Amino acid sequence: MISATELSGLLSGRIGSLTITPTGDVRIDDPPPGAILPGSFNPLHEGHLGMQRAVVVMTGQPVHFELTVRNADKGELSLLEINRRVAQFAGRHTVILAAAPLFVQKARLYPGRAFVLGYDTALRLVTSAYYGSESAMLAAFAAIAAANCRFFVAGRQIDGRFYTLADLTLPVGYEQLFTPIPEDLFRRDISSTQLRERAASQGGTVS
Repeated sequence: MISATELSGLLSGRIGSLTITPTGDVRIDDPPPGAILPGSFNPLHEGHLGMQRAVVVMTGQPVHFELTVRNADKGELSLLEINRRVAQFAGRHTVILAAAPLFVQKARLYPGRAFVLGYDTALRLVTSAYYGSESAMLAAFAAIAAANCRFFVAGRQIDGRFYTLADLTLPVGYEQLFTPIPEDLFRRDISSTQLRERAASQGGTVS
């Protein structure tokens, strides 16, 4: 669990990241080596764990989860909500906390790392409208490439069709930054939203 002082440091930029080990130890600005799987983890589910396992198989390197405490679209999480989501990892996995919602910010925070993401996140990543212009998107990818970062992309079923990296139009000149996660290594056709809706219909919560 983290304190209000630690969260304030993250949100103000005085702290770049907080790493919480499975035993609950907190390390400041000391993210462990390996790839990073960012997400909101509301809840942490088998889809996240499956992507993690697939990239471990592909690379032979560890993959750590990153809970983004400031979302580009949804604002900042409260301390109570952050600690609720962090509790899902206790005794199981290392989780990194950061207030860098954009991948160009993550690239500065974690140079030389690979990021693991699903098709829907990758679609936003390569859509110029999210940046305001094509030139702004290309500038962001130039910074990501300069930081020696790259992406592993998992497929996603949407409206009955399974979409993969091959369905995306990648920024010209930056195609080499993207690697597909093969369907035979990972496929899961349920989302966090569906899990929350299922829990709500059953009168419970998803942890």
